[in-house]
Amino acid sequence: MTKQKKSQSPQEYMPSAETVQAELGKVQSMDDFFGKEGVFARLFASTLEQMLEGELSEHLGYEPYEAAGRNSGNNRNGHYTKKVRTSTGQTSIQVPRDRNGAFEPQVLAKYAGNTNELEEKVLAMYARGLSTRDIAGTLAELYGVDISATTISTITEKVWPLVEAWQSRPLARIYPIVYLDAIHIKLRREGRVANTAVYNVLGVDMEGHRDILGHWLGDGGEGANFWLSVLTDLQNRGVADIFLACIDGLNGFSEAIRAVFPQTQVQRCVIHQIRSSLKYVSWTDHKAFVADLKRVYRAATRDEAQLNLEQLGQRWGTKYPMAIRSWQTNWPEVSTFFDYPAEIRRIIYTTNSVESYHRQLRKVMKTKAAFPTPEAARKLLYLATQRVTRGWTAPIRDWAKILNQLAIRFEGRFEL
Repeated sequence: MTKQKKSQSPQEYMPSAETVQAELGKVQSMDDFFGKEGVFARLFASTLEQMLEGELSEHLGYEPYEAAGRNSGNNRNGHYTKKVRTSTGQTSIQVPRDRNGAFEPQVLAKYAGNTNELEEKVLAMYARGLSTRDIAGTLAELYGVDISATTISTITEKVWPLVEAWQSRPLARIYPIVYLDAIHIKLRREGRVANTAVYNVLGVDMEGHRDILGHWLGDGGEGANFWLSVLTDLQNRGVADIFLACIDGLNGFSEAIRAVFPQTQVQRCVIHQIRSSLKYVSWTDHKAFVADLKRVYRAATRDEAQLNLEQLGQRWGTKYPMAIRSWQTNWPEVSTFFDYPAEIRRIIYTTNSVESYHRQLRKVMKTKAAFPTPEAARKLLYLATQRVTRGWTAPIRDWAKILNQLAIRFEGRFEL
């Protein structure tokens, strides 16, 4: 009967103090510590090989050279070389094998050829906009790992199921506030590079937490018709109500929102409105015009703002009729924030929240002359978004107070 061996812990295979001291005595530079042939690489390989030998002994039921191994039906059959990658680089180890080929070392699962640790480093660099060749060069320089651009592409392809799952995940039934805006990228389609809108929605849920609800790649520039399909997708994924939608000045945008969420109040971004109207004003009059304009959007109440808007028209309407007409035409949606107290005004009168997110995306995408496929764009957008939103852990400031104010304003719509 084969004697069962007691399983040994990894600590029992650790090199002795004398061995460590001898290795450290050879150190003359940092490379001697962390290089491909440094102390840590050698000690790691030595320790792992001892663990593998112990694991094979447990599998066979006897130690090397023991009489119990004779005529046991299986025995040791040399070694083969395997390269493993860790944070200190790539290391070659000698893996023992048995004659029957039944030995499957479990300890190697922690140090597989393509470790999760390495993949995480690849994806982290990819999420920051580095090309596959730049990633390969960085890994070789920092960790001594020789990995091809093709292998890196294969690693990033593993993200695709996560992208699809994220884009189709169920959403909350109610979002008190959403910000809708688009960013533009260069995308290669049918042999040519075209400017393409990426439609993004940032939602604030009932707990006051922000989240990106999805990315939708259009077929050209930004348009209200495509926004209608985005809003329909939100509805299909479970969104039943949106209280406030913060948007830019795209024509037809409000109609698209109300076609899907008819009760939603729309707040047109005041900053976009200011910029839009100033393009009709001569540079020599900018300072004086803006001073009068501030009295409109910084007013304490809607009535005061309306009065100041009329005075703005009286002073500047003859000289700059298009600028004044722009404010008068868009006033119902530009002035929505006057219906709310300061805590809510502060977070809805502009689309700064989603624009801040877009600035971080642009930092990542500025290295990309053009994306080869829509899938490549969506992978990078997804990875960059996971990195950006990792820090979005705290609710919006004063959210408890805001939520109470919204409960009064939207009474009857909190529970659908």
